[in-house]
Amino acid sequence: MSQAYLIRGTAALFAVLLFFAGNSAVTHAADKPNFIVIYCDNLGYGDIGCFGSTQHRTPNIDRMAAEGLKLTSFYVSSGVCTPSRASLMTGCYPRRVNLHESAKGGIVLRPVGQRGLHPDEITIAEVLKQQGYATACIGKWHLGDQPQFLPTRQGFDRYFGIPYSDDMTQRPGQPWPPLPLMEGEKVIEAPVDRNTLTKRYTEAAVEFIEQNRDRPFFLYLPHAMPGSTREPFASEAFSGKSANGAYGDSVEEIDWSTGEILETLKELGLDERTMVIWTSDNGAPRRNPPQGSNQPLGGWGYTTQEGGMRVPCLVRQPGTVPAGAVSDELCTTMDLLPTFAKLSGSFAPENRIIDGKDITPILVGDDDAKSPHEAFYYYQRGQLQAVRSGKWKLHLALPKPRGKKQPRTFALYDVVADLGETTDLADKHPGIVKKLQRFAEAARKDLGDEGHPGKNQRAAGHEPHPTPRELTR
Repeated sequence: MSQAYLIRGTAALFAVLLFFAGNSAVTHAADKPNFIVIYCDNLGYGDIGCFGSTQHRTPNIDRMAAEGLKLTSFYVSSGVCTPSRASLMTGCYPRRVNLHESAKGGIVLRPVGQRGLHPDEITIAEVLKQQGYATACIGKWHLGDQPQFLPTRQGFDRYFGIPYSDDMTQRPGQPWPPLPLMEGEKVIEAPVDRNTLTKRYTEAAVEFIEQNRDRPFFLYLPHAMPGSTREPFASEAFSGKSANGAYGDSVEEIDWSTGEILETLKELGLDERTMVIWTSDNGAPRRNPPQGSNQPLGGWGYTTQEGGMRVPCLVRQPGTVPAGAVSDELCTTMDLLPTFAKLSGSFAPENRIIDGKDITPILVGDDDAKSPHEAFYYYQRGQLQAVRSGKWKLHLALPKPRGKKQPRTFALYDVVADLGETTDLADKHPGIVKKLQRFAEAARKDLGDEGHPGKNQRAAGHEPHPTPRELTR
């Protein structure tokens, strides 16, 4: 047999293998689910109809509950924006990635700050991008405003939004730049018209879905609303229309936005291929007069009470997620990274600690599905304040609790039966108290507590000479 024949034969075989491998990849890609995460800002547990609101009209969000799964013990890892979002992106507790506070000890990152999500961290977007997904972040980022910390450097093909909270605007004593709206890494409008954000985010989200209908995609839609201002923003079509002032207007516009996205999926035939997660970054903060509601939970946003860190969550994917289902198993935003990785045919990063767990059995309605979390930790900035295991939540004894003026003793609650954390059962269950104390000690060694670092913390990103994101012409 001649050498030329062998070469031609080998080339032909290689071409055939490439053909089948290519077609297999196309088929495999078509089978991958799309993922959409809709993430509200400062919206409370009781702010939507399917979680008990009688003030806000949320028919589209309520339809998600009727057509999908309602998670009633779903947690974020912090009662405030930056650390909560860091956990969603990385699958880790905020202290793990050192984004539990700003470089100067502030509760969240501020404009022109030195700290941000470390470029070496692996985000949900990066995990999915390796699987051929198109990725977009449309909305509020708040994980660092310096170029190396922006979504475009963290696995997102497209970024359209504001880099931090809607209330971080120019004011006396704060030489911040006008609130910037960014496309990629460029400021395209400053100051942005905050009344138009929800509408413009929705239009951009629909456009992204339409553009990527023929390939798997991940859309992260972190709304700026209801937001951090005492007078939230809404477009003209919704302003003054709700029964709860500007706050209600912004919630009802988010409901409209949700409906637009669901309708787009239906029109494009993507309903059964797309998992939509709808939730909030933390509970509604205390305001006078009250705006948001965390009922029937106790406490407010920015705290480690249930009302600060247990948030409404809905999951919808017709044909995969059972319709009208409810689960009270403990799940967290940290679980989304390993879960999406599993569903996309990939794995969570194996070269580092990931605190989230795969919750696929819960989402698809397996009869015996249980929470994969033996314990869940409630941190206030860098201070460990409480631990939950099963139905029990222990508020730890603290001589100097963050956010409080007086020392506090142990308090044990059954947060399945006592959502408001009203009846302390510590005296009746000393064994449970000791068990949760042991979990707390393990967390202190692993993640740290107050000024004491944990042995498995990782560095945050650091920019020693930050510059403002400003409009340039």
